[in-house]
Amino acid sequence: MKAFEENPADVKRADIVIGIPSYNEAQNIAFPTMQAALGLKEYFGHMDSVIIDCDNCSSDGTGNVFMNTDTKGIPKIYLSTPKGVRGKGNNIKNLFRKALELNARAVIMVDADLQSITPRWIKNLGEPLFNDFAFVAPLYVRHKYDGPVTYNIVYPLSRCLYGRRVRQPIGGDFGFTGTMAGVFLKNELWDEDVSQFGIDAWMTTIAMNEGVPICQAFMGKAKFNEARDPAVDPGPAFRQVIGTVFRLMEAYRNKWKAVKWSKPTAIFGFGFGEVEGPPLVTVNREKLYHRFREGFSSNWETYRSILSFENHQKVREVASLDMDHFEMPVSVWARTLFDFAVCYHNRAMDRTRLIEMLIPLYYGMTLSFVNKTEGMSILQAEEFLEDMCLTFEQTKPYIVDRWDREKGVA
Repeated sequence: MKAFEENPADVKRADIVIGIPSYNEAQNIAFPTMQAALGLKEYFGHMDSVIIDCDNCSSDGTGNVFMNTDTKGIPKIYLSTPKGVRGKGNNIKNLFRKALELNARAVIMVDADLQSITPRWIKNLGEPLFNDFAFVAPLYVRHKYDGPVTYNIVYPLSRCLYGRRVRQPIGGDFGFTGTMAGVFLKNELWDEDVSQFGIDAWMTTIAMNEGVPICQAFMGKAKFNEARDPAVDPGPAFRQVIGTVFRLMEAYRNKWKAVKWSKPTAIFGFGFGEVEGPPLVTVNREKLYHRFREGFSSNWETYRSILSFENHQKVREVASLDMDHFEMPVSVWARTLFDFAVCYHNRAMDRTRLIEMLIPLYYGMTLSFVNKTEGMSILQAEEFLEDMCLTFEQTKPYIVDRWDREKGVA
């Protein structure tokens, strides 16, 4: 995978490694690089450390900006995939390999476009790794409408399936031990989706299921990067993330079928008591509504082949509601996701098309979430989300029954 490496300090070992995956981030990468260096100096100054730019052969000079950034004496390494090989997952795979080569005890990865990272993020993601935790997921305050794939799908689904409450399973900023890097590198559940934006869900799900101690680290500051209107096209990242989630459901089916309820995951840091307002996320409710209605209307026959009869009837009723009174009951949404997972498992239709068919319904659930939480504070919206997750857990017997009853369906 690695095509190019620049290691001017000839670093051969490091106790702690910070990896920054990138592709054409010349305008952004200097800031998180500087903050990472300050964090290493302040909190891990007694250890050997290195910062690595895990790049996709960027054409905008990302590597040059990174290597020229002042890191207060902390050495840097530039790694790149071969020309034309893209994907965050491919960058992180290079990070796994390099961490093992350096015999690293701890690895931290942060996004290249972070505008809000502070040195304390490095402390909070790294310190648990020297205190018996093997995997650290981020926990930060975000606008209640930022990250709809997380709050509508990945968080409630992973929580009810695997029994661990990890609020940001695809947050982008993680910590893991060098031993865990080896576990990831040897894992055979790697595919094209994981090599792209499926990597975060892949890592979190594996950590949940491999019996290693995991925790969440509160970052102490809202995450500032590019927040988008939930009504925009989610792009290929949606297919890559959801495809990864569904495929891992197949791999870990014996584990999630045995899980009844979820349990809390330890939090390192301050918790939600320290709240800084995140950037505003505007929502085009009209676009969400019309994209749901148009998608359901033009594909309703296809939905009949994916959804159970009862659930299809419920979604048809939802589609008849006007925008201001629009509500997708959480139990209906949970069963909808379960129906799609079963269809994916049975290969009842082309998997890429199946996930595309989920997008209009996802728009509908996002509109429902917006309507229900309008006027709520961030904390109140979090409490609403917790109730959603409880409904997912209560509805879980539905997929256990369907998965077993319909296995082997072509």
